[in-house]
This record gives sequence, C-alpha cells and structure tokens, in this order.
Amino acid sequence: CLAYTWCGGFGIVRICHIGQLCFGMGIVEDSERRQGAMKGSLIVVGFFILGVLAGRSGGLPSWAMDSNISFVALCGLLLFVGLGIGMNPDMKNDIKSLNPRLALLPVATILGSWLGAMVAYIIMCSDVCPVLHHRQLTDCLAIDSGFAYYSLSSIFITEYRGAELGTIALLANIIREMTTLLLTPLIAKRFGPLAPISSGGATTMDTTLPIITQTVGQRYVALSIYHGFVTDFTVPFVVILWCSMAG
Repeated sequence: CLAYTWCGGFGIVRICHIGQLCFGMGIVEDSERRQGAMKGSLIVVGFFILGVLAGRSGGLPSWAMDSNISFVALCGLLLFVGLGIGMNPDMKNDIKSLNPRLALLPVATILGSWLGAMVAYIIMCSDVCPVLHHRQLTDCLAIDSGFAYYSLSSIFITEYRGAELGTIALLANIIREMTTLLLTPLIAKRFGPLAPISSGGATTMDTTLPIITQTVGQRYVALSIYHGFVTDFTVPFVVILWCSMAG
C-alpha cells in the first residue's frame, strides 16, 4: 500500500515533467520551477502519509494489500522515467558536448555517497552512538544508493528489506533533495560548482536543475542533465545489489 501511494505521488510529478517536454512549457522562471520542485516533493510526502493512514485504518480491500500491486506500480513508474528521458530532444547533444573528464562526475558522486554512508554507519554503530547495531552496512549503502530518487529506491528497499527500511530510505532521499534545493548557493560557494550537482544525485536532470543552473551558470546545464541521467539509471541496479547482499 505504501509503495502504491509513493508511486501515485511521484507519478503526478513525473507527468508534469513529461507534459513540459511535450508541449514546450520549459521556459519558466527559475524561482517558479524551484517552487514547483519543492511542491512536488511535498505531494509525495502527502501520498506517503495518506498510505500510512490508509494502512492503519484496516479498511482496505484485500486486493489493495496484494504484493503484485507494488510490482504494477513500479512498472508504471519506470515507464514514466523512460518516457521522461526518451522525450528529451536535447539529451544526445548535451552528452556530446561534455568535457570527457567531467563525464566521471557520476562515478565520483556514487563512490562519495557510499563512502559517506560507510562513515555514518561506523559512527552510528560505535559505543558513543549505538543507533544502528541492529542494521547491516549493506542496509545503509542501499538507502544511500537512492541518490535522492526517493520513490523508486524506497519501493525496491521496501520489497527486499521491509517497510521500516523503505520508510527510512524515503525520508533520507527526500532530505537529500530538499537540502540541494535549499542549500545549493551555500554548497557551491563553499565547495565549488560541481558540489551541488553531486549533492542533487539523480534529481539534477529535473527537480534540482533550475536552482543549480541559477547558482553555477548555464555552462553546467549539460553536465547536470548527464549526471542526473547516469545516476538515475544506476539506482535500480545498485539498490538491488546492496539489498541482495544483506543477510
């Protein structure tokens, strides 16, 4: 039920993105697009809360609790992701215009995210902060491998590792996206123009692209889109990899 409602919320946001590509509605003020991105995140959170309340009510029909519903919703979500990527007419030219050295930025983002997850796991498993004694390192790596793609990663983690870890993944990746939306100017000033792109993870080709472009300049648009495309594509594979390695 939770997975179904997450897909519902993200489906609305993804349809809006596809609509902009189809009807040429991409020329919008940066501030308006940023507000729209934050509003989309709040919609997903709202659907999540709706799913929790519906599940707690106990009044759902049996078919709504069927695990096949999550699979159907996941397939629908992947369909919208594919449509969004396939209907972007500038994707091919943007990738061709990239500096070959900057093409490794998604790899740096992925490895850096995993390193951060490992450090956090070590700290939270220590005697000073014994929060994650009941969790494995692979659980933390699976959550971190969502790269701010909260809807898709949360569904996979829920299916493989349970609703508790799936909920943590949802919140962790929403926080990553919201942090990028709110703190990109500060991140770019302190760590350079590539830092907010890495921080945005898979969202740099859609929801966080406006604020990143506004902060670091138009010359990083192609890199942001490429970075978001690559990290977005890797999410299902690396999340399932870490989930399958958990004991």
